Amino acid sequence: MKFDSLVFIGRFEPFHNGHLEVLQRAFTLSKKVLVILGSARRPRTIKDPWNIAERKVMISACFPEETASGRLLFGSVTDRMYNDQQWAASVQAEVAALSGNVGDEWVGIIGHSKDRSSFYLRMFPQWELVDVPSVAGLSATEIRGYLFSCEGALDQGTAMLVQSAVPLPVQAFLERFRETPYFAPLVKEYQFIKAYRSQFAGLKYPPIFSTTDAVVVQSGHLLLVQRKAAPGEGLWALPGGFVQADERLVDGMLRELREETRLKVPEPVLRGSLKADKVFDHPERSLRGRTITHAYLIELADGPLPPVKGADDAAKAKWLPIAQVMEMDEVMFEDHLDIIRYFLGTV
Repeated sequence: MKFDSLVFIGRFEPFHNGHLEVLQRAFTLSKKVLVILGSARRPRTIKDPWNIAERKVMISACFPEETASGRLLFGSVTDRMYNDQQWAASVQAEVAALSGNVGDEWVGIIGHSKDRSSFYLRMFPQWELVDVPSVAGLSATEIRGYLFSCEGALDQGTAMLVQSAVPLPVQAFLERFRETPYFAPLVKEYQFIKAYRSQFAGLKYPPIFSTTDAVVVQSGHLLLVQRKAAPGEGLWALPGGFVQADERLVDGMLRELREETRLKVPEPVLRGSLKADKVFDHPERSLRGRTITHAYLIELADGPLPPVKGADDAAKAKWLPIAQVMEMDEVMFEDHLDIIRYFLGTV
């Protein structure tokens, strides 16, 4: 075998036949295969419906002998939407731990360079790249779309499409998942996003939305709101929203901040406490479509935390200790934790 360890990075949402063929190829080339699961600790959404444990179950069930013998090992990394180098460092650390710190010459990375989303394969020049051809079949995005198209049983044709795209153990897993309490909310979110996007389906150029977000800190606390409606119902987020046609960005940010939190701080004080601002424009930051947000850091003077109350689009508004916020990956909306980490120096 050419490698001691071969690295396979992916989200596997879900694990499908294309992934299966890559892993089968990897086991012919390497003593061990290290599957690094991306998007760890994300909240359940129609883009990331399954947690790390569930994705491990799907993959392990397809390779029971390799799992039992220790040839198939798992690591995981969290997203760093605006810091690729930190993400790469996390992958390197996982691989070093799983491979037993063998030299880089005995480690390779395997995958398919399908489009711009495969750029990460070129981020590890120390590992030889095994670039495998694409496998015909449904993509993970298409499989999720069929799976969440209805809450009840899939029609025969749709069910056959899904079954043809995933290994048998994954078929069984997906059927059981439909019976869990997590499934219905995902169907609701899928229907919301589909209806939202359909408003612009006939346009030659899809709209680019502009939003603002407020990162308000005081005395080691951060002001967050809990979302009242889809998408992301129940998740925690920065106060913010869409910019109106007749207002400047900073004015829109202050308006949304007051509407959603009823923050008891005079507007002149808020304006005088502005410390920084930045544009966050990752193309995949929002399921609703291309959305660019302008975020503002407001640092209030240390002292008692001013009263807040959820209103408008927010079910709750609350001051939370910053240390607690940094561990809220699984309940945070979109890229808001990445934005917070940027401003607070922990990207």
